Amino acid sequence: MARMRTVTVVWDPGAERFSATGTNVGQHVAMNAPHLDPEARPTGFSPAEMLLAGAGACAAWDVVEIMRKKRRPLHGIEVRVQGRQTERAPHAYDLLKLHFTVTGDGLDEAEVRRVLRLSLDRYCSVLATVRPAAAIEETVEIRNR
Repeated sequence: MARMRTVTVVWDPGAERFSATGTNVGQHVAMNAPHLDPEARPTGFSPAEMLLAGAGACAAWDVVEIMRKKRRPLHGIEVRVQGRQTERAPHAYDLLKLHFTVTGDGLDEAEVRRVLRLSLDRYCSVLATVRPAAAIEETVEIRNR
C-alpha cells in the first residue's frame, strides 16, 4: 500500500521565510525565501538546498541502518552533497555529487561501498525520485579509529 507523507509550509512575512512542519510534532525547518531587500541575511536553507540535504540524510540513514543490522555500528557519517543546477529556469538539478566520510572501527572499504550502493540504488527514496532527472555520483572516504 502506498504511503502518503504530509509537510505543511507556512510563509512568515515578518521574518521573510518559510517554516515547514512534518509528522514530528514540534519540529520545524526554516527555509529562506526571496527577500525584498537584497542585502538581507538569509533566514534558512533555500528550498533547493533542502532537496540536497534530504538526499544526503536519506542515503546516510540507510547506510547507518544497514551497518547496524550487520552488527558493524558506525562512529560517524558525514555526507557533502553538491548539486549542479541548469542555467535555464526552472534551474533543475542535473547532477548530484555525494561524498561520504564514514568513521568506525575496522571498517572494510569494500563492505562500506556495497552498503552505500544498496542505499543509492535501492533504498533511498529521495535519490530514487531525483534519479530520472539527474545523474548521481558518489565518492567515499573511510576513517578507521
